[in-house]
Amino acid sequence: MAKNGKKGINRKAKGTGKGGFKGGSGKFSEKVEGIVNVNRDGLGFLNMPGDTESVMIPVQKMRGALNGDRVRVNVLRKRRPQSGKLEGAVDCILERSSKPHIGTLIVRGKKVWAIVESRTMPYDIRIMCDSPAQLPTIGGMKAADGLKVAVLVKEWPKGEPDPLGVIVDVLGKPGENDTEMHSILAEYNLPYRFEPEVENAAEKISEKITEADIKARKDYRGVTTFTIDPADAKDFDDALSYRKLDNGNLEVGIHIADVTFYVKPGSAVDREAYDRGTSVYLVDRTIPMLPEKLCNKICSLRPHEDKLCFSAIFELNAKAKVINQWFGRTIINSDYRFDYEQAQEIIETGKGPLAEEIKELHALATVLRRERFEKGAINFERPEMKVIVDEAGKPIDVTRKESRESNWLIEEFMLLANRCVAEYATKKCRAKEPTFVYRIHDNPNPEKLEELRKFARTFKQELGETGNPKKAAQNLNALMLRVKGKPEESPIQMMALRSMARACYSTENIGHYGLAFQYYTHFTSPIRRYPDMMVHRLLAMYMDGVPSQDKDYYEECCQHSSEREQLATDAERASVKYKTVEYMQDKIGKEFEGTVSGLTEWGIYVEVEPTKIEGMVSLRDVTDDYFVFDKDNYRTVGKGTGRVLTLGTKVKVRVLRANLEQKILDYELAEVL
Repeated sequence: MAKNGKKGINRKAKGTGKGGFKGGSGKFSEKVEGIVNVNRDGLGFLNMPGDTESVMIPVQKMRGALNGDRVRVNVLRKRRPQSGKLEGAVDCILERSSKPHIGTLIVRGKKVWAIVESRTMPYDIRIMCDSPAQLPTIGGMKAADGLKVAVLVKEWPKGEPDPLGVIVDVLGKPGENDTEMHSILAEYNLPYRFEPEVENAAEKISEKITEADIKARKDYRGVTTFTIDPADAKDFDDALSYRKLDNGNLEVGIHIADVTFYVKPGSAVDREAYDRGTSVYLVDRTIPMLPEKLCNKICSLRPHEDKLCFSAIFELNAKAKVINQWFGRTIINSDYRFDYEQAQEIIETGKGPLAEEIKELHALATVLRRERFEKGAINFERPEMKVIVDEAGKPIDVTRKESRESNWLIEEFMLLANRCVAEYATKKCRAKEPTFVYRIHDNPNPEKLEELRKFARTFKQELGETGNPKKAAQNLNALMLRVKGKPEESPIQMMALRSMARACYSTENIGHYGLAFQYYTHFTSPIRRYPDMMVHRLLAMYMDGVPSQDKDYYEECCQHSSEREQLATDAERASVKYKTVEYMQDKIGKEFEGTVSGLTEWGIYVEVEPTKIEGMVSLRDVTDDYFVFDKDNYRTVGKGTGRVLTLGTKVKVRVLRANLEQKILDYELAEVL
């Protein structure tokens, strides 16, 4: 029984909520502001400007700050003797995190706690209420003892042993699939239901297409048109049309659902779409950006239904060169709905519906793809793993998700539309530098490229020149080609990915390094991405001769969309991690061969075969040797045996623990192969 007889309460070290801290040795050299990250032991870490290194903040100097809080930190001149890390102390909390913590309610008399099991929250949260009767009802569910809830920390007063918070969502019974998936969404501050106001507004949107609507558009209903999407897709926001011209060229139409025709700026649906920023794809469900009536019905380009589109039409010769282009609003009627497997079979066999059309479009896409890589696009083809779940959400298999020619066919024409729309909109507006929403990708970090060069040399591989960004891309591709199929392919690819910047949205066009495009945007998925809706609106305005729009406003929208995209990505990864840990729960004690996929001071990360499920071997759990992390050479060395572990090292591991609450999978090192 824990302290005060409360099971599970106050089970963790306290001390940061008692109003300040005692100063340590050393003097303050500077003050730094930023978002603090906290580990399971309560230690804080804050990146220094430029992300050159991080400041470590001891538990007793956190001053009540929690993971995700914006803080000001006093950085000490003196470094810690063992790690050599900079040490700091929280000066003040500037802003509490808006991301809730997920916990299970424990009611003891008139007091209520949320017991949090998280790698980033080492404290339980006292709920701010006078009695359990005051607990809220949210989404039709009353908060009660034993239920999972989302809690937002409001304060941590001096003298209080626990932070204080309020319940912002009631998620359900722990362990139930819906509860756990909703918990992941709540943890990342992502909604999983629409408010009645939004649903009602969507229901009032008319799906009737009038004669006036048709007359205002180019009519493509008589042109061969089809969609290619995943087999389980419900929203089809892009379609391709195919028509042979008298001069022998092909006319290819990229038709995109005209979402902004139905969703007006400032409407309830538009505000909700902006707040969400993107659809979220968890393992077992999609959380749409738009209500179902729009994303799966009105705007979805379903076969044999008239649909309104915003289109990019290209005349292409046999070498995939754009001879003419046109952008504008259309009406289409899709002839066929393919999934990727069906389209792939047609590409491989030359037989099936619309076989000639798909064959010719595939040939053009192949040319576009080859030219893109010749111009410096980076070719990272790291396989993705897909968790297969049954109807109840239970994981039953983990398979490899491969990208094949049918995926490339769609991808290349979407890239063509995105690239040409960005260039056209930029040059169409009368302003010299018009406001537009770009999808940008900065050049890689030179220091990280040097780390990659050094790492590649451990495998007797050379990266080549990286001073010129274009040359660096060519040499990266050459390196990837040389190691393809070799044991070092995966580790070198992982290090190369770490050297890349993160793509984002911006009104400042610096180009897209990874795709080697000077102009690039997102135009092709307005059903699931809000930036595409902004692009549709800006393009339409500039085509109508409207002057350049407010740059500050759109830059703020871009930053918001980039942040929401990252949250969605984090939630998607968390759902995969949860399901893979769940998948491994009945495999405790079993041994698997695997590959070292990451190295840290505290452990070795291993991906096991054939599922690529990653877990960690804690160095303190290794009893037959003493392993030390060699940061300079990015390897872990056994002091007793001299064994060297680096990225790509083949090992055999045993499944030790599978913690669903914290989404942690622990392996035990059985053998170095």
